[in-house]
Amino acid sequence: MTTSQESPPSAAPSPAWVRRPANLARAVTAELVERIVRGVHPSGTPLPAEPALCETFSVSRTVIREAVKILQEKGLVQVRQGSGTIVTPPTMWDMLDELVLAATIAEDESLAILDDLVVTRRVLESDMANFAARLADRDTVDRLRALVDRMDELVDDHVTYAEHDRAFHDVIMQASGNRIARGVVRALESQVINTARYMGQPQRALCVASNLGHRRIYERIAAHDPGGAAEAMFKHITDAWLVRRGGPDEPVRLER
Repeated sequence: MTTSQESPPSAAPSPAWVRRPANLARAVTAELVERIVRGVHPSGTPLPAEPALCETFSVSRTVIREAVKILQEKGLVQVRQGSGTIVTPPTMWDMLDELVLAATIAEDESLAILDDLVVTRRVLESDMANFAARLADRDTVDRLRALVDRMDELVDDHVTYAEHDRAFHDVIMQASGNRIARGVVRALESQVINTARYMGQPQRALCVASNLGHRRIYERIAAHDPGGAAEAMFKHITDAWLVRRGGPDEPVRLER
């Protein structure tokens, strides 16, 4: 006689926090960064007390304390004796931090943060183009020419075009010898490279116009014209962003 066996009931999926990411403190930090940037916890107000945060995220006090420590490192909170953990004003936030920058961009309907990113990028890259024009050797000039020529052939393939676009700018940054400026630009770009609000809609006409700017930069560097290279880079980055930008407000932060 066989004994019938009942099938175990199918388990309901566990809530996200119950599944527990590998690093709970960083997961909690990411959520708190978003809440602070969104204004759920406004500047000048205390974060909820440890017990409340433990209950919210179903984690231990140790995890919460580690998350608060990371928030401090990012400049989003200060721990004050007798006052608790206070949310700091945006002027104190580390805007080069991956989580802070991404959350701020996501919440900024005015595009002011992306405007500032473009302003920062064009200041640094125009200076690097100036030095590249002074220092570029034959190999650098040849690489830039090859990239510009290749991008002319890629205007219908925006993905591959974008890869060559980034390579073109990176050759110039490397040629300048300014590792700090290059590091800042690459850190900023890495945060927005897949952001539709920054990249805009891929169109053939945009690629064609963009590469005309690249060619002007290349020609000034090949001619060893520092001032011309800086001006061409400044104009290229500004014009390319204005074409992609859209947005409800005038880009007054780009005016010079």
